[in-house]
Amino acid sequence: MKTVQAPVEWQFDKVMLAVKLAAAGFIWAIVYWFLEPVTGAIAYGLLGLDPASHLGSAVGFFLYDVPKILLLLSLIVFLVGILRSFFTPERARVALGGKREGVGNVLAAMLGIVTPFCSCSAVPLFLGFVESGVPLGVTFSFLIAAPMINEVAVVLLFGMFGWSVAALYMATGLAIAILAGWVIGRLRLEHWVADWVYEVRMGEAQFMEDKRDWSNRVEYAVQAVRDIVGKVWPYIVAGIAVGAAIHGYVPEDFMAGIMGKNAWWSVPVAVLVGIPMYSNAAGIVPVVQALVEKGAALGTVLAFMMAVIALSLPETIILKRVLKWQLIAVFLGVVGTGIMLVGYLFNAVL
Repeated sequence: MKTVQAPVEWQFDKVMLAVKLAAAGFIWAIVYWFLEPVTGAIAYGLLGLDPASHLGSAVGFFLYDVPKILLLLSLIVFLVGILRSFFTPERARVALGGKREGVGNVLAAMLGIVTPFCSCSAVPLFLGFVESGVPLGVTFSFLIAAPMINEVAVVLLFGMFGWSVAALYMATGLAIAILAGWVIGRLRLEHWVADWVYEVRMGEAQFMEDKRDWSNRVEYAVQAVRDIVGKVWPYIVAGIAVGAAIHGYVPEDFMAGIMGKNAWWSVPVAVLVGIPMYSNAAGIVPVVQALVEKGAALGTVLAFMMAVIALSLPETIILKRVLKWQLIAVFLGVVGTGIMLVGYLFNAVL
C-alpha cells in the first residue's frame, strides 16, 4: 500500500504547488495591470493634485514607480531564485577550474550573472578561484560581471526604459566583463597579487549534490524575494524619491546642458565621479530615469551607474586584502575605460 500511496501524494503536492504558483501569478498580473489607473486616481483624484504642477508631477511619479518597481523586482528575483537553486559560488569555482583564457572569460562572465555575489564574498571567491587554478583574468571577468549584471539592475532598467535598454545593458556589461578580464589576463599581472594568496590551500570543493525538489526550490526563491527585496526596498524608495524630485522640479534644459550628448566630456566625468561613490542598482536606477527624462544622455547616466555598481568603493577596499594597489589601479583603469566606451556607444545609438 505504501509503495502506491507515496507517488500519489507526491503528484498531489506537485499539482497543488502549480495551482498556488498560477494563482500568485494571476494576482500579480491583476495588481500590475491596474496599478497606473489606481495610483493616478490617488494622486490626481483623492489628493486633488494637478498633474501639470511640480508637486503633482513628482507625487504621481513616486506613487506609481514605487509599487511598480517592487512588483517587477519581486517577480524577477523569484525567477532568478529558482535558477540559482541549481547553482552556487562553489560550483562556479569548480566549473571554472582549469579553464583557459578566452573561453574561461566568457564562461566566467556568464556565471557571474546567475551566481549570488556581494562585496563581502569577494575575497573568499578570489581565493577559491586562484586555488582552483582559475587564471587571474578569468577571475576578474567573474568579479566584474557578478555585481554589474544583477537582477535588480536589469528589472529596474526594464521597468523604466523597456527591454531594449535592459538587453543592451546586459550585452555591454557582459562585453566589459569578458574583455576587461581578458586584457588583465594578457598583461600577466600575477606578481601584483598579494604573496600570501598563492600559499593558501582551501582544499577540494566540499558541497553536496543538490537534493532539492521543486517545493524546496520554490521555498528558496520565496526566501530570496524576502531577503533581497527586504534589503533593497529602502534604497528603491529613496532613489525614486530623489528621482521624483528631479522629475518634478529640475528644469528641462539643465541636465541636457551638463549631461547631454553634446557634452563629450560628460561620460568620463560621470565615470570618475561614480568610481568613489557607493550605492546599488536599487538606489541609482530611479535617479537615472529622472535624469534622462530631464534631458541627460542615456549613455552618460548609464556610464555613471555602471561605475557606481561595478567599481564600488567597498569592494575595492576589500580586494586590497588580496591585491596590491598597482593591480587595483589597472582593474579600475581597464574597467573604467570599458564603461566610458559603452557610454559613448549608448549615446551614439539611442
